[in-house]
Amino acid sequence: MNKKLSAVCFAALSFPMLAMAANVAAAVADMAAAPAPAADYATEAEAAAAAAPVATVEIATRKTRSSVAMTKSDMQKILPGINPLKALETLPGVSFQTADPWGNNEQNLSLFVHGFSGQQLGYTMDGVPLGDQQYGNYNGLSPQRAVISENVGSVILSSGAGDLSTASTSNLGGTIETFSSDPLQGRNLAVQQTVGSYNTSRTFVRYDTGNFGNGNSAYISGVHHEQKAWDFNGRQGGDQVNAKYVNQSSLGKLTLFVDYSDKIEPNEDSTVHSATEKYQPYTRPFLYPNFQQALSYLSATGGTPAAEGNNYRNYYSDAQRTDYLTYAKFDMNIGEATTWSNQVYYHNDDGVGVVAGPIGVAGLPALFAVYFPGQNLKQVFGNSGYATRTTEYAINRNGWLSTVNTEFGNHKLQGGLWLEHNRSSAYRRWYALDVNNPSSPYDRPANPLITQYGSQIDNKVAQIHLQDEWRMRDDLALQAGFKSSLQFADGQFPVQPAKGAIANGSLALPVGEIITKKWFLPQLGARWDITPQDQMFVNVQKNMRQFVTYGGGGASPWSLASQSAFDLFKTTAKPETSITYELGMRTSHQLDLGALSAVDGQVNLYHVDFKDRLLTISPTPVISSIIGGNPVLANVGSVKTDGIDISGTLHFGRMFSFYDALSFNRSTYSDNYSNGKDIVATAGKAVPGSPEWMNKFVATLSVADTEFQLIGDYVGKRYATYTNDLDVPSYFLMSLGVSGKLPFLNGGWVKNARYRLNVSNLANREGSLNVVVGAASGTYNTFPIAPRQGFLTLMADF
Repeated sequence: MNKKLSAVCFAALSFPMLAMAANVAAAVADMAAAPAPAADYATEAEAAAAAAPVATVEIATRKTRSSVAMTKSDMQKILPGINPLKALETLPGVSFQTADPWGNNEQNLSLFVHGFSGQQLGYTMDGVPLGDQQYGNYNGLSPQRAVISENVGSVILSSGAGDLSTASTSNLGGTIETFSSDPLQGRNLAVQQTVGSYNTSRTFVRYDTGNFGNGNSAYISGVHHEQKAWDFNGRQGGDQVNAKYVNQSSLGKLTLFVDYSDKIEPNEDSTVHSATEKYQPYTRPFLYPNFQQALSYLSATGGTPAAEGNNYRNYYSDAQRTDYLTYAKFDMNIGEATTWSNQVYYHNDDGVGVVAGPIGVAGLPALFAVYFPGQNLKQVFGNSGYATRTTEYAINRNGWLSTVNTEFGNHKLQGGLWLEHNRSSAYRRWYALDVNNPSSPYDRPANPLITQYGSQIDNKVAQIHLQDEWRMRDDLALQAGFKSSLQFADGQFPVQPAKGAIANGSLALPVGEIITKKWFLPQLGARWDITPQDQMFVNVQKNMRQFVTYGGGGASPWSLASQSAFDLFKTTAKPETSITYELGMRTSHQLDLGALSAVDGQVNLYHVDFKDRLLTISPTPVISSIIGGNPVLANVGSVKTDGIDISGTLHFGRMFSFYDALSFNRSTYSDNYSNGKDIVATAGKAVPGSPEWMNKFVATLSVADTEFQLIGDYVGKRYATYTNDLDVPSYFLMSLGVSGKLPFLNGGWVKNARYRLNVSNLANREGSLNVVVGAASGTYNTFPIAPRQGFLTLMADF
């Protein structure tokens, strides 16, 4: 029996009620699980209760769309300190990959939800917009940089249709909302230390004041994280500080939050695959810090070994990010049935992506000759044969969110406004790498020899929404509403490239303003309580993704090769839009069937019409080319998506639970497109990078004071090109978690002393973890599956 068929049969055998419902209603709905909400633990009793097996996700039962949440407890069981986005990989329809066990590395992160890529989703933290999560920062920051993982209270995935009030300009395919935990009501000092593979050390400390009178409480916490990269001598980590203050009174709730994050992540070089690449290594490790090896690796002119082709080795590469994020929020009680929430926020980011590589590759000699004609380029760049390239980012943004909720009769009304002003910049610079004083990846380079280009974009966003939930009957609710999305973006290039300094021979990158207004993006949904334990929902929603406001690279109008191309795009191109249709069923039943005591879950059937897809048609044939190039950016047609998620949990008392999530997604292109020379036959082809089949399970067993958790993740075959001529095979990974009390330490001033052991990639599998798609055919890049790693965490409260 093949893997696809066995997965389907397993789901049908495990959940007979849901299989029957799928046949009767054409597979309506989406199965997940409903645990008791986990929180921060201030008492030993609470910690003991949390150790009992619970389901992996919590279903939002009052929504007219699919919405599931993971609590802090279940996230930290996967691995203490985990990125909230990586924790979601156990949910149906979610494909997440990155190089490190925590999911912190952003450069090689891959995320798909129902066929939409990570940049087509919306993200918030406590309501604050986090942008579209592109590695090239321009409008936000990642959730793990916005809040320390151990301070996350929950993360909610709305796969397909997000809340109308979500502050995002990119949520075509749904939203991911992260929420920080509130201060504890009792005074507490929490200390947690993780050690493990590749010199891992993660230290977390949090002090809660408890309630210190008049509804006031606060906490301050910090984390220091370090780990060595598994395939080269790179160092991951950094420092982060959070502080939160809450005042609860009859007037309402006042919340103040501050986040400081200073992180360095070693980048990975992906492996290039094509018929012409004879050398295709599993990894491409950097040469740092062995500078003598790096010098002997190159030819006298800075050339790399010819046998290695495009899979040559760089000296080092990393991502440095420093973020300051703060907000103030007041939820005011206007009356018994009316609240008015106002939130202001500020975010500043100073970031740089660094790569030190050979000067004789990827068209660099021609680039450098533009600025140093007739000179010895090796001598110009420090006589080492290497040069350091940076992309230096800056974000300075502030915003205001205002929402009114009121109830009268059988109606719940909500109206809101989101305003943001963002000033971002991106500068591409080149530095010498001195043979007598080689640079380090952990310091910012200084004194550039070349500033290839520099962009500054001023962007203003306005979004309003209005919705009404009408309780037509006690068991039936209808929800209707709309949002309007407006963007006013003005891009300038204070530093223009010299002729020949970028691909296509562009003399000037485009400048100017693009204003995009979409006044009516509707949503219509209904929720029917069939029984107190069973609920059906239906939802239709239209969303839009505003144009990317990034200068000099990526799928942005300000990355086009000329002013004329920009002007044409401005007058003819349309933003991407999607209409998502969802039909689902939720169920939760207590049972008396011997050992089986309860079953709960959700089934979700969906269809998406995605129009005006924007494609970056790159002039550079090799995806990882360091010189880059200015692309053609064009609308290339539509995408049709159909899929089903089935997930649920079987409870066998409080000793054992088994969660399983099966998902199928078929996303196909509707049209061919022109690359300016030929017609590329993509009509009917599957969206690459996104698997059709996935299956995840979590088995949890509690014996006395010890909990065992086994997690499995099956990701099916993924196509690697737009024409589907190449693909990467499926993989199946498992991880193990064991946790329990440390009774010999508990007592007196020590509370909740516990341990947690986590092992990733339990079977030590190898293969292609994620695929980098950037070509119509013939070539693609991959990042490898990391080897088995183990971590031990000790924690206690004082």
